[in-house]
Amino acid sequence: MSDLPKLHVAVLMGGWANEREVSLMSGGGVADALEERGHRVTRIDMDRDVAARISEAAPDVVFNALHGVPGEDGSVQGMLDLMGVPYTHSGLATSVIAIDKQLTKQALVPHGIPMPGGRIVASEELHDRDPLPRPYVLKPVNEGSSVGVAIVTDESNYGNPVARDASGPWQEFFELLAEPFIKGREMTTAVIDGPDGPRALAVTELIVKSGFYDYENKYTDGKTEHICPAKIPANIEKLCLEIALKAHRVLGCKGTSRTDFRWDEEQGEAGLFVLETNTQPGMTPLSLVPEQARYAGLEYGELVEAIIAAALNDHIKGDESHG
Repeated sequence: MSDLPKLHVAVLMGGWANEREVSLMSGGGVADALEERGHRVTRIDMDRDVAARISEAAPDVVFNALHGVPGEDGSVQGMLDLMGVPYTHSGLATSVIAIDKQLTKQALVPHGIPMPGGRIVASEELHDRDPLPRPYVLKPVNEGSSVGVAIVTDESNYGNPVARDASGPWQEFFELLAEPFIKGREMTTAVIDGPDGPRALAVTELIVKSGFYDYENKYTDGKTEHICPAKIPANIEKLCLEIALKAHRVLGCKGTSRTDFRWDEEQGEAGLFVLETNTQPGMTPLSLVPEQARYAGLEYGELVEAIIAAALNDHIKGDESHG
C-alpha cells in the first residue's frame, strides 16, 4: 500500500506516565517493523532532555508511540511543532481536547455524537454524598487506557458514601468525572488516515473474563477476548463506523484514532454511547488498531507506514499553508 521512501524515523516511547510499559511495547513493535522494512530507526525513551535528543538525531519524522501525559496531551506535540519536526498522530489542539474527557464531550455532543451525561466532582465530595444515582462510573478527567476507573454500585465495597480509606481514584486525583454507568457491551472502532481520507476499519467487541475493561484487562494476555468483527446487528455496526469516523473528523485526529463505545442492546440504536476517542491508540501485540488493520487487509508494517505517510502529508500541507 505504501510508497514511502526509506526514512530516518525517531520512535518516541516510554516516558514517565502510568502507561510507560505499554508505550515501550508499542514503540518497540513500531521500531522493529520499520527496520524490517528498510528504514533507519532511532529509539528514544522519553526523558526531560528529549528535545536535545531529537535535535541531535535529526530524523525525517518522529513516530509518537507515547501514551498518556505528556505524549498524548499536547505537550510533546507543541514541542515538535516549535522544532519544525514532522510527527505522527494528532496535533496540539486535538491532543489537548481529546485527552480531557469533559472537553471531548463539549466538542462531540453538539455534533450529534451520543455520550453519557455526568459532571466533574471534587474527590473530597464523594465522601459526603454520591454525585449521581448508583451505579455510576468515576474516572480521571485526563488519563487514558482506563487508568484509575472505578464503578460504584450498591454492592461495591467502596462504602456508602465512598469511604476515604477505600482504594480508588479518589486517593490519587483531586477531581474526577462522574458518569452514569451504561450497562451492556464494550466495543471499539479504529480509524486510519489514507490517501483518500480517513476510513473506519471494523467494530471489535471486548469480552472481559472478569471485572471490566480496565488497564490490567487491556494489556494482560488472556484477560479479554477480542471478537472482530463484532457479532452485532448490521445497523449497530454501521452506526459505530459512522460515529467513529465523525469523531475522528470533528476532533481533527490525524494518522489513527480509536473510539470506544458501550452498547445497551435492549435500547437498540438509542443505547449506543461513545465513551472516548483515543488519539494515541496502542500498537502492542494485544492492541486493537493493529488487529482491526489486519482484518481490513493491512499488515502491521503497512499500518505503521500508513501512519507515517499521513504525518508527512500533513506536514507538507502545513508548510504550504505557511508559505
